[in-house]
This record gives sequence, C-alpha cells and structure tokens, in this order.
Amino acid sequence: MGIDVAVFDDLHLSRLALTTLIRQCDEVRVVGSLESKLAALEFAELRRPDVMVISFDGRENETIEMAEKLVALPGCRTLLLATECPRPVVRRAFTGGIDGILRRNDSTEQLFEAIRTVYQGERVFDAELTVAALVNEGCPLTFRQLSILEYLSCGDAVGEIAARLCLSEGTVRNYVSSIVAKLGARNRIDALRIARDAHWI
Repeated sequence: MGIDVAVFDDLHLSRLALTTLIRQCDEVRVVGSLESKLAALEFAELRRPDVMVISFDGRENETIEMAEKLVALPGCRTLLLATECPRPVVRRAFTGGIDGILRRNDSTEQLFEAIRTVYQGERVFDAELTVAALVNEGCPLTFRQLSILEYLSCGDAVGEIAARLCLSEGTVRNYVSSIVAKLGARNRIDALRIARDAHWI
C-alpha cells in the first residue's frame, strides 16, 4: 500500500518540479498538486492525503497558518519544505504540532525519507535547527510568551491571538504585560523592538 501525498506550492514551475520529483519515490502516489492555500485546505479536508508537502519561502506566516489547520485533520500529516528556516518558523512549526520541516536544498533521499518518517507517525526536525529555535540564549521569555510576541509582530490583535491559542483575551493581555515587564520595555512596541534586536523573534 502506497503513501498518498499531496503537494502545495504557489509557484507553477516549482510545483511541477516538486510533484515530478516526488513521483520518483516508489512508495508514493501523488494524489494532488495544489496552487493555492484555499485549494490545499479544501483538498486535504475532502481527500485526507497521508502527507501534505508544503513548499514555501520559509517566511510567509499564512503558509504556516495553513499547515497548523492541517494538523487538526485526522490522518493528514504535514511536512514543510522551506527555502529558509528562520528560528521563529522552526519554533512555531515544532510547538504547533507540524510533523516536520526540511530545507529546500536538502537531498532527494532526505525528502523521500522524511515523507516515509512522518507517514509512520514520527516527526522530522533537524536537531541543530530545533535546538537553535527552542533555546534562545539570554531570552527571559517562555515559549508561550515568545509565541504571543511573534503573533504581535505579525500584526495580530489580542482577540485574534486569543482565538488562535484558545485563551481568553484577558489572559493574552496578562501575557503581554508580563512580556513588557520581563524585557524592561516601555510598551509592547518597545518589547517587539528589543526581541527583534536580540534575534529572539
């Protein structure tokens, strides 16, 4: 029995190349090749592929949000294939339940092995990337506080953050106040500046 894989990439030639490449893996059936996030979500909800390979530049928050929605679908595993793997993206993918992340310049065999691994229910995260993402030397903030700060940096309002994290708005405001206090910042804007300057987000 093969592994049903769907591919998302919003660039036509890139999507075609990735789809053609994955078809070379004997155990895999490519059951979908999607060009938009909406189409990828709808396809995953209807067809439930075993693995959704999501290709992106590594910095687009909307793609991460799509992957986080796929995590909630039973039987559908998610594998990010990123041009860049900045610390906030790796941290968000790891803590958000996404099954794996690879660099786009990793080898074909690494990609095939990652597909097999996440299909079997395991996670694929480069150890060096993950340690760098999760261990912010000198950062006084918790993972939850860093997550909230990252959402703020993307322009999300308190209500949006509360909905994403299943918290009350009051709890999110308390987290923001704690972040400001821990960083010795004047306000949330100053807290964002401090965190960015220190490369914590």
